[in-house]
Amino acid sequence: MGRVAVVVDQGSGFTKAGFAGENQPRIVLKSSSLVPSWDRPVLPGAPGCELAGGVARAHPIKHGVVVDWEALEGLWERLLVGGLRVCPEQWPVLVSDSPSAPPAGRERVAELLFETLAVPACHMASTALLALCSTGVFSGLAVEAGAGVCHATPIYAGHSWHQATFRLNVAGSTLSRYLRDLLVAADPDLSQQALPRKAITHLKKRSCYVSLDFEGDLRNPARHHPASFSMGNGCCICLSSERFRCPEPIFQPGLLGQDEPGLPALAFRALQKMPKMLRTRLADTVVLAGGSTLFPGFAERLDKELEAQCRRHGYAALRPHLVAKHGRGMAVWTGGSMVASLHSFQRRWITRAMYQECGSRLLYDVFN
Repeated sequence: MGRVAVVVDQGSGFTKAGFAGENQPRIVLKSSSLVPSWDRPVLPGAPGCELAGGVARAHPIKHGVVVDWEALEGLWERLLVGGLRVCPEQWPVLVSDSPSAPPAGRERVAELLFETLAVPACHMASTALLALCSTGVFSGLAVEAGAGVCHATPIYAGHSWHQATFRLNVAGSTLSRYLRDLLVAADPDLSQQALPRKAITHLKKRSCYVSLDFEGDLRNPARHHPASFSMGNGCCICLSSERFRCPEPIFQPGLLGQDEPGLPALAFRALQKMPKMLRTRLADTVVLAGGSTLFPGFAERLDKELEAQCRRHGYAALRPHLVAKHGRGMAVWTGGSMVASLHSFQRRWITRAMYQECGSRLLYDVFN
């Protein structure tokens, strides 16, 4: 097609965009955007909508699923035209797709790319597959924890096993809200002060970690490692057990009142549901991806609990091997950049002419 591809990883919290073959995205934008509330009416107090002075915050993607297509169109225009400064009609686009997103969403994405933005070609790939590709493999178990959703997805020879894919709606944004609740519970005076979401998220990334012995650490104040931080508005926040309690719901969703297993249990279930002949091979490559896997102690805790799950359920011979690369927060985009630059990949594009001739059914024939 005469050009390298634009690679876009659209996430619930942030969307990354750049060019195939490069090591880093050129631009990282918050997926949400501020819009005039009279332009796009929303109900005060509606989840994900913050109203102030006639302004609403639109969140096009929640828990990995597109819920506001008009806002998504605006996000793509900001990315391509305003951010990368490209003319969409001239650039093929590879875009990531959530492993558990409904198939109809791909049709809408194709409609946006081909009919609204008029791109010459596109490809859609599972975030799980791209995460694996970032480590140079096409078979393994992708364990993703981002801003809006966590997934455990088995991939064999480049193909996703949808019936063995599990999701958890506790992720980075949930943890930020939980940290705020923990801080207010520890110091009720904080409820009277402004605690901006951005500041709480920064605090979470800077100070929180995953405990390898949660119950033991909780019982023993000597293990709490308190720390104090200035918020810049004269407010000083002291953290103690909140530092390791904040990420714990990914491992124990019950702390938030959610009756579902934690991520290690879901990762085990994904392996368990695979054919016996493939389990060992997939367990040999358990790839971590997403910003919420960057907490210190996350990989060690997941490794410990996944191995315990295998022993507890009679799979002692299954020894998972975790791959936790330093740049795993950008693993999906990096994998897309690598894949889209391969010569062997070029036959995988759907062109606008193919789409106009065959319509959306072509998506199911070409994309896994």
